[in-house]
Amino acid sequence: MQSEPDITMIASAERFARTAASTRGQAARPWALVPIVTASGFAGLGYEIVWTRQLSLALGTEMMAVLGVIAGFFGGLALGAFALDRLIRRATSPWRVYAVLEAVIAVWGLISVWLLPAAGRVLPPLLGTEPSPILLWAGSLALPTLALLPATMAMGGTLAALERMTRHARGEARVTAGVYGANTAGALAGTLASTFLLIPALGFSGTLLCLAGINAFCALAALALGSAAGKVDAEQPRPQRIRDLRLTITLFATGLLGITFEVVVVRLAAQVMEDTVYTFAGLLAAYLLGTAAGSLLWQRTGRDANDANLRGLLAATAFACITTAAAAPCAGRLVEVASAADIFGELAVAIALFLVPATAMGALFGLLAQRVSDQRGSVGTAVGINSLGACIAPLVAAQFLIPALGAWTALLAVAVGYLLLLPPGRSVLLWSAALATFALVLWLDPAAPLTRVPAGGALLAVREGPMATASVVDDAAGTRYLEVNGHFRMGGTSSTRSDYRQAMLPLLLHEAPHLALFLGIGTGATMVGGTQMPGVSVHGVELSREVVDLLPWFVDPQPASAPRLTVADARRYVAADTSQHDVIIADLFHPALDGSGALYTVEHFAAVKRRLASGGIFCQWLPLYQLDMPSLRAIIRGFLDVYPNGAAWLNHYSVRTPMLALIGTRDGGHLDVDALETRLHDPMTAKVVRPLGFEAPIDLLGQYVGGPRALSAFAGEGPRNTDDYPFVTFDARRNVRALRAAPWSLLLAVMKDIQPDPSELLAGPGRDALSARLDAYWHARNRFLEAGASLPGDPRGAALIDAASPGLIDALRLSPEFDPAYGPLMGMARSLLGSDRAAAARLLRKINEAAPTRPEARELLLREFGLRNE
Repeated sequence: MQSEPDITMIASAERFARTAASTRGQAARPWALVPIVTASGFAGLGYEIVWTRQLSLALGTEMMAVLGVIAGFFGGLALGAFALDRLIRRATSPWRVYAVLEAVIAVWGLISVWLLPAAGRVLPPLLGTEPSPILLWAGSLALPTLALLPATMAMGGTLAALERMTRHARGEARVTAGVYGANTAGALAGTLASTFLLIPALGFSGTLLCLAGINAFCALAALALGSAAGKVDAEQPRPQRIRDLRLTITLFATGLLGITFEVVVVRLAAQVMEDTVYTFAGLLAAYLLGTAAGSLLWQRTGRDANDANLRGLLAATAFACITTAAAAPCAGRLVEVASAADIFGELAVAIALFLVPATAMGALFGLLAQRVSDQRGSVGTAVGINSLGACIAPLVAAQFLIPALGAWTALLAVAVGYLLLLPPGRSVLLWSAALATFALVLWLDPAAPLTRVPAGGALLAVREGPMATASVVDDAAGTRYLEVNGHFRMGGTSSTRSDYRQAMLPLLLHEAPHLALFLGIGTGATMVGGTQMPGVSVHGVELSREVVDLLPWFVDPQPASAPRLTVADARRYVAADTSQHDVIIADLFHPALDGSGALYTVEHFAAVKRRLASGGIFCQWLPLYQLDMPSLRAIIRGFLDVYPNGAAWLNHYSVRTPMLALIGTRDGGHLDVDALETRLHDPMTAKVVRPLGFEAPIDLLGQYVGGPRALSAFAGEGPRNTDDYPFVTFDARRNVRALRAAPWSLLLAVMKDIQPDPSELLAGPGRDALSARLDAYWHARNRFLEAGASLPGDPRGAALIDAASPGLIDALRLSPEFDPAYGPLMGMARSLLGSDRAAAARLLRKINEAAPTRPEARELLLREFGLRNE
């Protein structure tokens, strides 16, 4: 019989054997955690992308709203990291804790399918149309923080739980950088998959369901591994505060500087890249790629987290930031070289800008997080402190650094910030002096503005703000135009007549407009055109303060009837507005530009309809030279859902910048042609509209393209552009390619496929006679457009006459009333009188034959050549 001590020893040996076997089993399958770690990062970034875009629909795209979303997200991460750190360290089953966190994220992901759209409907009316900065800040911070808090807090604890699970599975103490790197690699995959695959295919709700499924997989897999591993010893109590104050400051500052660097580089890249949803995804992916690579490299090398290595990584990060500042002016040329590769070319440029500095930042966080883990037994505090710095970084970048220094100089400030964090040492002065000298040289010889100025032109003014860089440029011919972010032209002095017509078309279609709201103002010409209409009070809404500041370069700062102007996001303004408007006119929004697609959704069209007074008209202008056919059809389908009596109209007959207006009314009904004619003959109205080519009703009605039946047949079946399924936003690649096609290609396709029906436009007595005239006019218009598209290059003088006159004569034969052909032909004939009288006589004969009812050609033949019409 064995003694008591012997039995105790045997029991201890048996427990040791079971523990060793368990440890060997765990050590044999540490790879099983890799899918969980990466999938967790995949879902986290997927949620961030979807939630940020959903919240922007509620808060708008003003910078305060964007910053509020980012701050709320990182603030929740920090709070969760702090609050859950002790629980994770003391848990005997970190797998179970982690599974609960993933389950919370999954449940809240499902709730957000309903919650965020509902919040988006409630918040704008609470904020009002022109909230004070404090109120807008409060709302922009409160909504994302509160709406996402359960999920973001849970996310804040997942990295700490994953790190502890990995340490136990691998039997190693130092795994922090590897876990962070693998998690970030998953985030990289989540960014690309969500943006390029999931959202375009499934929309926001479908993507959230997929991401919730990934969270459920992570939770179940963790429970399965945890049940096999059994319980583990809780971490021994550690000091509740990090013992090294310098470490705390460095963690906070590197979070602040790293996200500031990201914001500033994205801001610079917007001036040379296409600035689509895919541009941002590519930039974010490049940043995550570098961060993941740096963390994994640091884990692989297995170096100590001592001051010497910290000093080297801080110096390397500062040097990489300065190098990026030096290379940034070349980004435009890199984009031009890579443009043939479409979105992959932009991704390559993003990697060139981000890879090296982000790699240094990833290794740096790996080192710092490992120090915290060594002190506290958990990485949670490191995540929390770093996330706090990241939380305020967008505010610092957008509200202080960029306005005060400019985006390019802000990169140098970030580099100096890293230098100030260098630990004391003999080599610090040498590192600091060398890098500071490099930064000083760049600052004394700053990079030229990224705005492209044409040869012989001049850059007249620049306003650089947190949202955009707006520039006023003169070309060699003296034409002044407005550019936003270096390459989006927003109108200019050469398009004033066209801009005025954009206002006049919907204002003339309304029987008696008094209040007009303009969404998007650009150079202000369309809005100012609206002020010319007698009896009309105008209110304009513009997103960018920088654009508003440059208006005096294009319009009289104090016109006779000065319009009211509000700087606000158009979607949020319309949702919050309680006024009723007779006419609402939405300007041309480049559909590929990130954020513009939200202004073409069914929900926004419906919000506009609620703001129309009785008999009110909504006009949405579409830039056909920036659209592809699938996006155009999706927009028309959505428009007809809200305005079943909608119609399409042209602005002018230019094939270089063709525009299509979708016009819908609140109450339906047909156009009163007699009332239109009365208005056109009113002396005050005629004084304004006749110089724009509107003398008789047919001049206006000739711009009609098609009514609801014709548009419905043209649009066919397919997706609508909605808030939940933003088809136009994610069709950006095709819309960018449309910019490289002939600008008239979509216009000609539209005119070929849509056959206007006069019965959808006209009603009442005399309709048949006017219908026949209109039908001829529309055929002449289409022939005129075909002739313009077939002109070779940009012919001038005699070459223009030879190339253009046959098509114009054909159009005139179809409808002698078609002034856009008759006027240019008479101008050509008069110009030939001084150089080639025989050619002038031949052309005048053709004009007279095509339009015998019009006397000008016959009278000129008689006066100049003594020839009578036979």
